[in-house]
Amino acid sequence: MGRLDGKVALISGAARGQGAEEARLFAREGAGVVLGDVRPEGEAVAREIAAGGGRALFRRLDVTSEEDWAGAVAAAEAAFGHLDILVNNAGILGRPGILETSLELWNRVVAVNQTGPFLGMRAAIPALRRAGGGSIVNISSALATVGYGESASYTAAKGALTALTRTVAVELAPEGIRVNVVHPGVIDTPMVDDGVGRSPESLRAQAAVAPLGRIGTAGEMAAAVLYLASDEASFVTGATLAVDGGLTVW
Repeated sequence: MGRLDGKVALISGAARGQGAEEARLFAREGAGVVLGDVRPEGEAVAREIAAGGGRALFRRLDVTSEEDWAGAVAAAEAAFGHLDILVNNAGILGRPGILETSLELWNRVVAVNQTGPFLGMRAAIPALRRAGGGSIVNISSALATVGYGESASYTAAKGALTALTRTVAVELAPEGIRVNVVHPGVIDTPMVDDGVGRSPESLRAQAAVAPLGRIGTAGEMAAAVLYLASDEASFVTGATLAVDGGLTVW
């Protein structure tokens, strides 16, 4: 049996990178999957999953919009009957240090990386209650726990998301809703291209920041998220899972 047989998951930022790989893996493990994203390429990922025998649909989702979140949750319940899993995967970078970070950029990064998961959890919790419990997995960052010297808005928002995860985990534990957070390091996805580019020199520099000496893969991230989403993690809540090649143990 699949590790998510009978489950239904809503994944934000699922049009590419980590989110798309999570959606593919969840479907292979038996889940019905709603892929949410502002990028229309999510439709092609959903069709790919369905063509392979999986259950998937795409829903346009701007994670800063309460209305979009409500629509995505409703779409999951309408298509699959219930909702068991929420993965708050969507995120954007904010590279400059504090003096170079405009208020406009700060507000945008916080809106997507911090407020978006807040809105997602608030929208999904009633559905998870109706399902009798469930799992929320928030994707933060290794940079939430280490000093970095730049990316002021990104690190601040991801740090806040980690703290929010722990608080909500305590609040929802009596209802059988588990809430955990993953701290990825440098993962080989389009976000690497967005941030530092893909030159050989850049990739070598990124690989060197972790004791394992390489960049992680979207598949490795998806496997970690799958564990937390599944019943295998039934006694795990409020936890932080680092998938960073050892970056945070230097």
